[in-house]
Amino acid sequence: MSILKQFSRIFHWGPLIALGIIKSITFTTLRYNEKWWPFDGTLPAILNLVLFVISSSLTLYHFLASLALGPGYVPLHWKPVSQNDISFLQFCSICKAYKAPRSHHCSKCGKCVLKMDHHCPWINNCVGHYNHGHFTAFLAFAVIGCSHATIILLSYLMMILFQPWQYHYPSSRGYIGTWHIFWIVINIGLAIGVVIAVGILLFLQLRAILRNRTGIEDWILEKAVARRKESQDAFVYPYDLGRMANWNQVVNFSCTPIGDGIFWTTKEGCNEYTLTIEQIEQKRLKKLRSIEYEVIRSYSGSWFPVSHGLRAVFCQPCTEEPRIYINLGEIITVTRWKKYWYYGEVFQFPRDTENGRRRRGWFPKRCVQVLDSAPGPVKEFKKKK
Repeated sequence: MSILKQFSRIFHWGPLIALGIIKSITFTTLRYNEKWWPFDGTLPAILNLVLFVISSSLTLYHFLASLALGPGYVPLHWKPVSQNDISFLQFCSICKAYKAPRSHHCSKCGKCVLKMDHHCPWINNCVGHYNHGHFTAFLAFAVIGCSHATIILLSYLMMILFQPWQYHYPSSRGYIGTWHIFWIVINIGLAIGVVIAVGILLFLQLRAILRNRTGIEDWILEKAVARRKESQDAFVYPYDLGRMANWNQVVNFSCTPIGDGIFWTTKEGCNEYTLTIEQIEQKRLKKLRSIEYEVIRSYSGSWFPVSHGLRAVFCQPCTEEPRIYINLGEIITVTRWKKYWYYGEVFQFPRDTENGRRRRGWFPKRCVQVLDSAPGPVKEFKKKK
C-alpha cells in the first residue's frame, strides 16, 4: 500500500482527535510561553523554547510516520519456501496467504499484519513490525512535550492567580480575560491527561520491546504456561534474545526495524515456528471446548443494546472486538463466555471460505440458548455461565 494511500487513514475520528489535541496544546503553550518567559535572547529562554518546539515537532513527525508507514503486511499469496513448513502455519482465507510467523489478521485493516501488537484507533492503523519504533517514539515525545507544556501553562496560571492586579484589568499591559483562563485550564487538563494515559501506554510498549513480545504474544504465552503448569515440559518463548538484542531490533535513531518481519532470529533450542505451533494447538483445544447455541432473540450489533437489558449495556467486555448482528434461528459456535456476553462465530452454510466471509464477535448472552443436541453435562454447565 502506497504512503499516500496510507495517509488517507488520517481522515478518521482517532487521528483527527489526536492531531487536534497535539495542536491545541502546542499553540496554546507557545502563545502563553511568551507571556510567562519572554523570549529576551538569554540562553535559558532560548533553551526553554527550543526544547518545547523540538519535542512538539518530533511528536507530530513520529505520529504521522507511524500512521503513514504502517506495520507492514504479509505479501499476497505468500507461502514458505519449503513445502514441508506449510504444516506449521495457518492459512488466511481472506488474504489468500499463509500467516507468516508472528503475523495476525486484523479485521479492521483487512490484512495479515507483520508482528502485530494491536490496532490503535488514534493512528487508525495497526502497530506492528515497521512502525513499532515510530509509535514508541511518538509516545515518548508526547509525554515529554506535554510534561513541558504542563509546567509552562501551570506556571503562567499561577502568575495570573497570584498577581490579579496585573492580569485582571483591561487597562493593564498583561490583561487576560476569563475566556483565556478557561482555555489555559482546558489545555492543562489535556496535557496532564496525555502524560498519564500515554505514559502508561509508553511503559507497556517499552516493556514489550525489552521482552520482544507483542500484546497478542503475551496472551499466547500466558495460555502456554498455564497449559503446561502440571507438566515438566515448560514452554520456551523463542524470540527473547536478551534485553539489549531485543531493544536493538526495534529502537534506533531512524526507527527502522531489523529484518523483513517474516523471518526471525530465535533463541537456541527453538525454531521460527515454535510459537505458531503452540498457537495452532491452542486453537485446536479452543475448538474442542466450543459449544453451539441457537439464537432465540435477534440482535442488531449495537454497542448499546438497551432492549436486551441494562446489564448488557453497562457490563460489556473491555475489548474493541466487534459486536455482530445475529438473526432468529441462526446457529452460533461460542468459544468465550462472559457474565452477560458471549463471543462466537455464526455458522453459515455453505461456508464461504473462498471469499473469506466470517461473522464473529460479541453478542448479549440472553439472545441465545444451548442447542438441544449439546451433551447434557455440557449444556448444564454452560447454562450456569
